[in-house]
Amino acid sequence: MAKNIHIAAIIPYVVYPAKMGGQKGIASFYQYLSELLPVTMIAAGNQQPDNFKGAFIPALGTLKFRYANPFLIYRVKKIIEKNKCTHLILEHPYFGWLGIILKRACNIKLVVHSHNIESLRFKSTGKWWWKLLWNYEKFTHQQSDINFFITDEDRQYAIENFRLNDARCFTITYGFEMNRLPSPEEKTAARKKIESIHKINPNEKILLFNGTLSYKPNLDAVDVIVKHINPILQKERNFKYKIIICGKGLPVEYNALHARSSENIIYAGFVDDISVYFKACDIFLNPVTDGGGIKTKLVEALGYNVNGVSTITGAIGIPGNVSGNKLTVTTNDWSAFATAIINTDASLQTPSAFFDHFYWGNIAKKAGDILIDETYKTL
Repeated sequence: MAKNIHIAAIIPYVVYPAKMGGQKGIASFYQYLSELLPVTMIAAGNQQPDNFKGAFIPALGTLKFRYANPFLIYRVKKIIEKNKCTHLILEHPYFGWLGIILKRACNIKLVVHSHNIESLRFKSTGKWWWKLLWNYEKFTHQQSDINFFITDEDRQYAIENFRLNDARCFTITYGFEMNRLPSPEEKTAARKKIESIHKINPNEKILLFNGTLSYKPNLDAVDVIVKHINPILQKERNFKYKIIICGKGLPVEYNALHARSSENIIYAGFVDDISVYFKACDIFLNPVTDGGGIKTKLVEALGYNVNGVSTITGAIGIPGNVSGNKLTVTTNDWSAFATAIINTDASLQTPSAFFDHFYWGNIAKKAGDILIDETYKTL
């Protein structure tokens, strides 16, 4: 039966080269899914996919108008019919209108792959129109045959508030590329490289924060680190450390945090290979208090065998039984957060259960099995 399935996937924005968490999430999901089932990616913009074994068709265009372009109905319908697609996956709910029309026009199964509750994410950033998006998002999920959510919390929220059938709702989480811990040699090499770049002493702990800083929840987290957590750490004379903050979009009024350079804070900006920083650091800081969804950077940190200290909000989507003691979760009490940093046990290892849960190969297989099972149910 699996060979009779062919997936069409609508990718609403440019994901290649995959640098940000959302881009990595889509690119990796389809990289691994295309190794199991035929996939045709229908994408926006000018981009070239990496490690994708399916067909790639940039048919959505490059203009923002594409989100309301009625001519896409015929264009995408033709692709679906030519490839005899059986399932249409929407990444995010934005092309819900198109998916609903094509579901009926092509007699195809509609799947919505949610990366968070989008409307609530925009509510948290103060957008006045979030309620309009909420209703559109609700309608899109109600019309789909299968709903994929990135966390159990999002799944439960949607079932209760969008009034969805829980039998059609599944958790398909964000993942990690490797199914093993990095070797000690990889970690040592990365550590030496970052020490050299940023003039860090071997006896200093490297504390890392990474995220797109034009996104308000991430910028708020930077403010918490700089104004609340770091002053507490500075009082601990026996705790030697440097905090590295990575990410593009830091507002100009922050002046690249130059004024904080004497306070053990380094702003590295956007870095081409964030994996080197993850492998080099000792502790990942995640004092995020809003934004919704899973914090992809925390998943990556744990995958690279880095201790994490996070708020409860920041740890959503990471079950305690898979992270073990490698992740310390605190309330928004920054004194307790700083204490957790100081008391982190460097000898702990990310448990194997983490990779069972978060390895992309396992995630793609779970999604593929759901699609196959749902197909059987219609026979």
